Amino acid sequence: MASEYATEPITNAPNSEDARAELAARLEALHQEVKDASPLVQWIRDEINRVIVGQETLVDRLLTALLADGHILLEGVPGLAKTLLVSTAADTIQADFKRVQFTPDLLPADLVGTQIYNPKTAEFTIHQGPIFANLVLADEINRAPAKVQSALLEAMQERQITIADTTYLLGDLFLVLATQNPVEQEGTYPLPEAQVDRFMLKVNVTYPSKAEERLILERMTGQAVPKANAVADAEMILQTRALVSRLHVDEKIKDYIINIVAATRDPASYGLTDLVPMVGFGASPRASIFLLKAARAEAFLRARAFVIPDDIKTVALDVLRHRLVLTYEADAEGIDADAIIRRILAAVEVP
Repeated sequence: MASEYATEPITNAPNSEDARAELAARLEALHQEVKDASPLVQWIRDEINRVIVGQETLVDRLLTALLADGHILLEGVPGLAKTLLVSTAADTIQADFKRVQFTPDLLPADLVGTQIYNPKTAEFTIHQGPIFANLVLADEINRAPAKVQSALLEAMQERQITIADTTYLLGDLFLVLATQNPVEQEGTYPLPEAQVDRFMLKVNVTYPSKAEERLILERMTGQAVPKANAVADAEMILQTRALVSRLHVDEKIKDYIINIVAATRDPASYGLTDLVPMVGFGASPRASIFLLKAARAEAFLRARAFVIPDDIKTVALDVLRHRLVLTYEADAEGIDADAIIRRILAAVEVP
């Protein structure tokens, strides 16, 4: 399907010649802006690739989260460079970066900060926690108890933190990049649905190929371990985000997104009656918002000024997989969220 949509945006063609000409001119201007801004992404990708071997899809999703202003959850077994990727991406941006190692004894105050009493002045002063940064790495987020996980909710959604009776706004560039280990369950606390839903993307990190692992051996066991250089700053990222938010999305593309999300809630309406007993709860309206934002970022990564159906398909698994609540029947039959989403993508009519 990719070639069918690769060159032109889908449009509900305006009735008048003037309206069509205006749309064409706007798309041409957007295309030039995208062309001018695209080198930034390549600079960041090149620096990451100096350290990280392979994982092209994972790097793309990280860039998507950065450009679409969404948080990202990385899930994979230990040793797949999840933490290294996030810290390397932070090295490429001249922004404030903090890493928090989540442990069972972590307290909410360790994350957001607290009041400290000064006996000399007899006053309380605010000590801000590591959440007050541009990029926050929540390493092994599922090892922290519920109170600590819930402390992230306000920050991730409202972009603010409340300490005592004072509310502090977080910066315009604020991104939570969390990692979790899906294998070892002892001493872990599953993330609540409300928090999982706040992550724009959940990416499954897979093993490298043999060739990639050979290159990892050579790169990481040499005398000097490579390190990424800073090639961007926070202002450049924010300017690019503003451009991404203006990329053209046709009304038919919006309908396509709505139909995909609606099919997760009522699969029978889309001819998927066999999925009805598999899905307990479908995706929330936040899924539609994130699908659109992530698709715009995907279009930008492909140097396009408009979104096509393939952009939706590319990001759909990572946007939706953590938003479906499956039934015990699905678990018994070995059907996971990815399989259901693929069925939905195959069933929903493409514009």
